[in-house]
Amino acid sequence: MTLDDIDFLIIGATKSATTWLQKSLQTDPRIAMPEPEVHYFSREFDRGDDWYLAQFPAEAANLVAGEKSNSYLESADAAIRIARKLPKVKLLAQLRNPVERAYSDYCMMYRRGEIGRDVASYLDPGKPQNTRLISAGLYHHQLQAFYDRFPSDRILVTLFDTMTVRPAEHLIAVRDFLGLAGGEQAPFVRTKVKDKTTPMLGPRLRRTLRPMKPVVARFRDTASFRMIHALLRRETNYPPLPKGVHRKLVDYYAGDVEALGRMIGKDLSAWLGDDQAWLLRGAHGA
Repeated sequence: MTLDDIDFLIIGATKSATTWLQKSLQTDPRIAMPEPEVHYFSREFDRGDDWYLAQFPAEAANLVAGEKSNSYLESADAAIRIARKLPKVKLLAQLRNPVERAYSDYCMMYRRGEIGRDVASYLDPGKPQNTRLISAGLYHHQLQAFYDRFPSDRILVTLFDTMTVRPAEHLIAVRDFLGLAGGEQAPFVRTKVKDKTTPMLGPRLRRTLRPMKPVVARFRDTASFRMIHALLRRETNYPPLPKGVHRKLVDYYAGDVEALGRMIGKDLSAWLGDDQAWLLRGAHGA
């Protein structure tokens, strides 16, 4: 396999159901993808091309080969490296309302025990403790680096909104973009790949046990470990997103959303509304 055998990359965005997209594409036997995110062009570039190519399934050279690494969209360096190494590759970007995306990202980090319950201190654009939670939703700014280096017909931008209401139609458009004739007959994943309601260790317990992680790693596949883990798991109770912070995020993203809409030719005005009904739908768990 060579770099010329790589047909497409899913470049992001984080918390936008790109794992669902990958799993759905993998139901098609004509597609070959590495299972985990490789992050080669963003975080692992020093490992070299041979390492990168070794991450793909052995049969990838004879199939439609691609990979998903959400960090690419957020990395200007990744755009430069991809254009240099894979000038003919097709790029898929799946985007989500940036306010929803930021809160979903916060919830993921919260349940991992990496951040605390004070949502405003992480998501208020005026005083964030983790700027990536917010900056990852500046899609127009991020995509510009790719549109500057690739013709527009090699970039497909899809929306999380469409995926949630018309998943089959959504996936047909992606398969058509990849040149997979007959893709309308291939199945898609019908359940959430990652669900916020899945019981897991609570954030406080995760922080407490983190220093012991290397010690217990060797026992993860044992029946005793699985039994204890099951007893300790609980559904996570997420801190709500305050309305004031929601309003600040809407204002913060407004200019970028408007520019993005012009860039991709889609009406994204719904992203700038005050409706927080997605919180009631549990959207932050997708």
